[in-house]
Amino acid sequence: MYDKILITLDATAADRAIIEHVKHLAAVMKSRVVLLHVATGVPVKFHGADACGQEVEEDRAYLDGARNEFEAAGIEVEAELTFGEPVREIVKWVEAEGCDLVAMSTHGHKALGDLMFGATASKVQHNLSVPVLLLRAK
Repeated sequence: MYDKILITLDATAADRAIIEHVKHLAAVMKSRVVLLHVATGVPVKFHGADACGQEVEEDRAYLDGARNEFEAAGIEVEAELTFGEPVREIVKWVEAEGCDLVAMSTHGHKALGDLMFGATASKVQHNLSVPVLLLRAK
């Protein structure tokens, strides 16, 4: 049913909820997992995909750690770092690469918080035709 699951990560503690959930789901479904993080920091704003520096290296290390966690659980996994605006980059990735499920943690903001913090998950959900699993972080 879910041959390929995309997990979007924002490199915060909120990621734990979706990582743990998808580890179990992928094991049962024998799914391949792609971990995607969109770098958004100052270097990215000025250099795009050519960005480098401590922030980019920390993002790569974070993805490597998450990839190692899935590999240790026996799940086929790859990790990708993209650069830019998260909603646009996630939608672009899904349209180009395809997947059967997009899995995201949400921060659980309500109304005003969504306006202030962007509601990335909601915007992604409304721009895709594949199923999107949203799991609220604890």
